[in-house]
Amino acid sequence: MRPPATAEDIRRLMRELGRQARGPGRIFLTGGATAVLKGWREATVDVDLKLDPEPAGIFEAIARVKDEQRLNIELASPDQFIPDPQGRLERAEFITREGVVDFFHYDFYAQALAKIERGHARDELDVQAMLRRGLIEPGQLFALFATIEPLLLRFPAIDPVAFRRRVERTLEDLR
Repeated sequence: MRPPATAEDIRRLMRELGRQARGPGRIFLTGGATAVLKGWREATVDVDLKLDPEPAGIFEAIARVKDEQRLNIELASPDQFIPDPQGRLERAEFITREGVVDFFHYDFYAQALAKIERGHARDELDVQAMLRRGLIEPGQLFALFATIEPLLLRFPAIDPVAFRRRVERTLEDLR
């Protein structure tokens, strides 16, 4: 079993991926990696990445770095679980540029909505941390949920009524 990834581990991962990539691209960090770099968690079990556009040679780099640094790396992002809210790319927060690769935090609103839909206790704590830190705003979170609600048909595993209730309950709990 590999040890959890700390902020320094994630920064070292970004440096190495940027150094080893053979072409430009963007890598979005999501989930626990965001929580660790933003400071509300000490470590994460895995580092979730979204490549968009995919830097040339990045899969070879990931294969090497994950073993060298003993990290669990997954290609996972909110858009695999819920529809992407409009404006996701504009709301992504820039972290750094390493070599020819730009690193961003995946849109905090999309992350929060995916966490609310999943409904795990840790996810609820993450959403509360995002709200406390001003990374998301309750009214905007609900407005963005409303824009993806008609698109939930494309995600048959999601119960739209239950998802709406979880969003509303999350917002009520904040009052």
